Amino acid sequence: MELAKKYNPTDAEKKWYSHWVEKGYFHSTPDEREAYTIVIPPPNVTGVLHMGHMLNNTLQDVMVRRARMMGFNACWVPGTDHASIATEAKVVQKLAQEGIQKSDLTRDEFLAHAFDWKEKHGGIILEQLKKLGASCDWERTKFTMDDDMSESVIKVFVDLHQKGLIYRGVRMVNWDPSAQTALSDEEVIHKEVNSKLYHIAYNIEDSDEKLTIATTRPETILGDSAICVNPNDERYTHLKGKKAIIPLVDRIIPIIFDEYVDMEFGTGALKITPAHDINDYQLGDKYGLETIDILNDDGTLSEAAKLYVGKDRFVVREEIAVDLKAKGYLVKTEEYQNKVGFSERTDAVIEPKLSMQWFFKMESFSKPALEHVMNGDIQFHPPKFKNTYRHWMENIKDWCVSRQLWWGQQIPAYFYEGNKYVVAESKEEALVLAQKEKPSVTMADLRQDADVLDTWFSSWLWPISVFDGIRNPDNEEINYYYPTNDLITGPDILFFWVARMVMAGYEYRNDMPFKHVYLTGLVKDVKGRKMSKTLGNSPDPIELMEKYGADGVRVGMLLCSPAGNDLPFDEGLCEQGRNFCNKIWNAFRLIKGWEVANCEQPESAKQAIIWFENKLSKAISEIDESYSKYRISEALMSTYKLIWDDFCSWYLEMAKPNYGSPIDSITYNKTIEQLEKILKLLHPFIPFLSEEIWHLIDDRKEDIIVADWPTASAVNEQLLADFKNTTEVVAGIRTIRKEQDIANKEQLELVVIKSQKSKTNLDAIIVKLGNLTAVNTTEEKPTGAFSFMVKANEYFIPLGDKIDVGAEIEKLQKELDYTTGFLKMVEGKLSNEKFVQNAPQQLVDNEQKKRVDAKAKIKILAEKITAISNG
Repeated sequence: MELAKKYNPTDAEKKWYSHWVEKGYFHSTPDEREAYTIVIPPPNVTGVLHMGHMLNNTLQDVMVRRARMMGFNACWVPGTDHASIATEAKVVQKLAQEGIQKSDLTRDEFLAHAFDWKEKHGGIILEQLKKLGASCDWERTKFTMDDDMSESVIKVFVDLHQKGLIYRGVRMVNWDPSAQTALSDEEVIHKEVNSKLYHIAYNIEDSDEKLTIATTRPETILGDSAICVNPNDERYTHLKGKKAIIPLVDRIIPIIFDEYVDMEFGTGALKITPAHDINDYQLGDKYGLETIDILNDDGTLSEAAKLYVGKDRFVVREEIAVDLKAKGYLVKTEEYQNKVGFSERTDAVIEPKLSMQWFFKMESFSKPALEHVMNGDIQFHPPKFKNTYRHWMENIKDWCVSRQLWWGQQIPAYFYEGNKYVVAESKEEALVLAQKEKPSVTMADLRQDADVLDTWFSSWLWPISVFDGIRNPDNEEINYYYPTNDLITGPDILFFWVARMVMAGYEYRNDMPFKHVYLTGLVKDVKGRKMSKTLGNSPDPIELMEKYGADGVRVGMLLCSPAGNDLPFDEGLCEQGRNFCNKIWNAFRLIKGWEVANCEQPESAKQAIIWFENKLSKAISEIDESYSKYRISEALMSTYKLIWDDFCSWYLEMAKPNYGSPIDSITYNKTIEQLEKILKLLHPFIPFLSEEIWHLIDDRKEDIIVADWPTASAVNEQLLADFKNTTEVVAGIRTIRKEQDIANKEQLELVVIKSQKSKTNLDAIIVKLGNLTAVNTTEEKPTGAFSFMVKANEYFIPLGDKIDVGAEIEKLQKELDYTTGFLKMVEGKLSNEKFVQNAPQQLVDNEQKKRVDAKAKIKILAEKITAISNG
């Protein structure tokens, strides 16, 4: 069969992915084998593939494919997340374009639109992952709002409420005026912004005196309830019992004294606005101050503000500054840099706001999740993230789990008679509970809480709920697949998701949800910037795969992505990945192009096979170790070097027959055997090309996707060291050919002094690769010869009249001068007592060896110069 000159990834990808799916290789059911399980971090149902997904899912696929080849029952569960805030925003936007307002619809009508949108646009990202080669069990695809998944979420909420861990109350929350919902602390991103600091003067009642405060939010003075100063601040002790007057609205507020105030900061006087600052709220609670909420849910000013009612908060900020200045209250304005909270989903500036919400008590609940990570039961890769995790867990706050949205699991709380409520899994169960309190309550009297649960309250159950372990805690699948093996995700959701899954695991399975957490870095551009559509620095993964092939992009993504470190992505990496694939294809074409005959095996080929078997075994051990330490990038680099350097650059050169001659069948069959092992090592990284070549070697029934992972044999380290020496000898011969412009086809002789001759069987390789007549020995240094050195051994190539004596002496003198300078530097180190006494012994030993080698080399070089000079 004639092989194409160029590998066509598009054809191979379509052919083999369809084949794998048809054969059912991705599907898993419990059996007698040990399970290897990964659950996908469910991407937003609204999403499309981006570079972060590419990195994360390539890593997952590498792990799953290798586990499958190692004989595990590999199960990779895919799915999507309903992403309540993002999805609802998209549906509202789509309806607005059609002239429909959310407020004009009933809840059921809106949800019908949302599900229609989800069916139309949801799942795009999963189809895109197939293009990447993701070997997910697509028959198990889950969505966090599937009926069974939602039932699990509701069941857990009810259970936690019954345990007293979920409560309802008015608390200061992070309010997103764009999405008009509360957010948890983890959903707020704090950014450094350039603001203004407004110094505002308050009149003191019955006095000509003024008291100045500084604020970045002047609009909130309309909700002030007090001014607070430190009781130890002598500037203000005379104001005890006095009152201040709020500018513009002339409302009178008390001046209170509390050591909370930092006397050194600003003017030492602090405005207290309990409804719009968490610290002010606590002081307000302590001193029984009035709480005045001046903001509507959409960020406009409310009736309680008295002024600027209905105007946006940022518009008011500008207007009130002008009005304060006009009336003499604005003392000065300064440029000021401060941290401001932004919504992780909408990027709106967060407002602290008092709101009735549902909360989850976390302090004691989170303790097992901290303990089992810190004691090593659950391993983080890299481990540096344990400290970050511990800091967050030790400072954990109650989780606000309610969201003022319609898209999501509706909170199973049912109200009657005002604010009385019961929590139950269904309205029917709620009625039974309510009637225990008041028998006259009817179904019509019950109204369900309008809010939904935080999206993370569904995804924190993901490793359990995908196997139905909440509703049916003793079913076959949860007992077989749980705990899962590896979680591969980004450190940005370490607290959002990872920590909470650990909590859920110990609460509902009394076991960890996964044994290992591999934390990827963030994919950034070459300038270190986060990729975004705004910056235009985020390539389309589908376009990349069309250009470089899925295998090329997979290799490109992993070439420089060590765990936990950001990946500076450059499209050139994908080109390098494609070039690697082409290198493998061309190597295969070379092998298949050989004519095979039952002829004698050359000694060079025999020795090449022995060497490569050892090299391959060592590489397998190194690759396996890298996998065991979750150094996936290192495993790829070891595979890459094995193929590019050892197999293509050395082994094939040694094994290939002379031009116009056939190859012996023993060498050919051994070469194919080594290639098959290489393809197995490649398969997790390059699934399509490896499967294509696997079947082009032999029209076999077994597919490489389920072939056995190669195992290492004992390694002859001395042989590998001898071969490294041999490669240096070959390199020395090639250098002389290049320097003296000697054609490769012209055979040379290599001479080595008998006492320096190594006792190996590798001379045949030197003869073949150096195109030599022979490697001969001599008792004395030959004259009229070029020479080179490998370590302390000297090799000669007799060329007689062809030597340019002057040029050769000049070259040798340069090498002598360099080596003399090098020896001086080494002896300087060794004469330094501090270095000898304090440096590690191995380092000192290395320097001493360098000194011995340098002295030997200087002696040989000096002798060579003398010998050539004397002709």
